Amino acid sequence: MTSSEVKYLPRIGITIGDPAGIGPEIVLNSLNDPGLLKICEPIIIGDYFHLDYIAEELGSSINFSKYGDTVSEGSIQILDLDNIEHEKLRFGEESAMTGRASAQYIEAAVDLWKTGKIDAIATAPISKNALKLAGYNFPGHTEFLAELTGTKEFAMSFFCGDLRVVLVSTHLPLREALEKVTKDELVRLIRFSDRQFERLLGRKVKIAVAGLNPHASEGGMFGSEEAERIAPAVEECRSEGIDVSGPYSPDTIFLRGHKGEFDVVVACYHDQATIAVKSLAFGSAVNVTLGLPLIRTSVDHGTAFDIAGKFIADASSMAAAIKLAAELAEVKKNA
Repeated sequence: MTSSEVKYLPRIGITIGDPAGIGPEIVLNSLNDPGLLKICEPIIIGDYFHLDYIAEELGSSINFSKYGDTVSEGSIQILDLDNIEHEKLRFGEESAMTGRASAQYIEAAVDLWKTGKIDAIATAPISKNALKLAGYNFPGHTEFLAELTGTKEFAMSFFCGDLRVVLVSTHLPLREALEKVTKDELVRLIRFSDRQFERLLGRKVKIAVAGLNPHASEGGMFGSEEAERIAPAVEECRSEGIDVSGPYSPDTIFLRGHKGEFDVVVACYHDQATIAVKSLAFGSAVNVTLGLPLIRTSVDHGTAFDIAGKFIADASSMAAAIKLAAELAEVKKNA
């Protein structure tokens, strides 16, 4: 193969998340998989010294080079922000220092994307409280990335095999979440999901909508929301040519999606989606933010401060996030 025939690999910016959590560990462990290095060019965004220490503790054989230096074959680049006071870092403890560092990794990743140096972002978990301690007023990655990219309409989704779930609302008390399930909001989300998943998957998609009540109210026996809000929203979107149906009983629709009957399931609230996703594919599901101008994937779990520094974390969700970022970047490139 000549140099002109070398296959282009998507460049994936990988943020290490909160340095006091398991993020750096799972990033490094995921990149021990030689299969990932065959489908993407990873660029880790973090603190070089901290990552070098983690690699030594893990007994990792990964070769590092600093971003911008000459890269040897098989070496993984690190964009070194050098933003950790290592003598002050304590695994498992939230702090303004680690919150600020994790925010700066995200900002640097977006800057790399804006300048065309990476094709997608895969993020390790951050601490919402550490972000707050550092003066960042965002409840999580999704809202932070939306602010950095000027995105007004966005949604959380999860990919786990053939099951893809999009959420009407995210982190809200259940009482408030149920109030969000209105006809107008469902119409907006179904239209949005149809556009976004077609863009990500490169094809038309089939959407199912979960009911809110047990058995989707079973003809009005257990509530009226299905008849008054969900079914009218589905019908309006179907009249526009969107391939959507429902409402379906929420205790079975996610399994039907997992078996490939539908491309996307719209969930009425956070735990309706995440209980199904984590029961079917905990550790291999991937969080994808819809609506951003860039591709962003993430793990399906948090910082796991309780095991941080013990070097026993499961890296499978991080590996799945990097792999999906590469796959979606490839679809976008070939669109």
